[in-house]
Amino acid sequence: MIGTILNVGGILIGGAVGLARGKSLSPANESFFRVALSAFTVFYGLRLTWLSLNGSVWQVLKQLLIVVLALMLGKLTGRLLHLQKMSNRIGQRARERMERAAATGRYDLGDGFKVCGALLCAAPLGILGAVQDGLTHSEYFYALAVKGVIDGLAIIGFILVFGWSVILAAVPVLAVQGTITLICARALEPILAPQGLIDPINAVGGLLVFCVALVMLGLKRIELADYLPSLAFAPLIAWLWR
Repeated sequence: MIGTILNVGGILIGGAVGLARGKSLSPANESFFRVALSAFTVFYGLRLTWLSLNGSVWQVLKQLLIVVLALMLGKLTGRLLHLQKMSNRIGQRARERMERAAATGRYDLGDGFKVCGALLCAAPLGILGAVQDGLTHSEYFYALAVKGVIDGLAIIGFILVFGWSVILAAVPVLAVQGTITLICARALEPILAPQGLIDPINAVGGLLVFCVALVMLGLKRIELADYLPSLAFAPLIAWLWR
């Protein structure tokens, strides 16, 4: 659970910085962190996909086709399940609560916990990173490390609106992502690894991480939540193709 621990650590550090500073980061600092994180995310995502493709030219082409099919089926399934719409709804409600609290200056301590807990737990990068963290025994924890920095920066801004209670959002993040990681490590990895089905998941996951960078830079609007079922389709298609 190295990734989840780093994510929780980022939230706590961001909370401490926010309480100490009492003001948000400057636009220049925000831009620096966004570009730096995006660059690292591009490198990590493409590298993970590259390392997950192996064998002869035909085998690599076959693996790429599996990735494409998994993404297509995952996108279709995600739309049928309205995953992105649910994610957008959570974000919209959080935004409305923040605007109301900022405008009136009145809020309950529980508001910050609820808003931040929902936003940070529902982030597609958190689910994706927790799956990779569990299936690889924390070898690829970088996605959650990036999310930890993103969450920490967000918490600095949330503290200005809701106060110290937003730091408590670290508890549901630990519970949700930690549970996903442990399920993947204890239940799924022993089944998938002997059959060589971890690489297809990592190949798809690497491309999704790369897409996160495109969203962070504002270059492309991608409905990441809808693609999450691709992580389940990738090993299934690879297994059936045999």
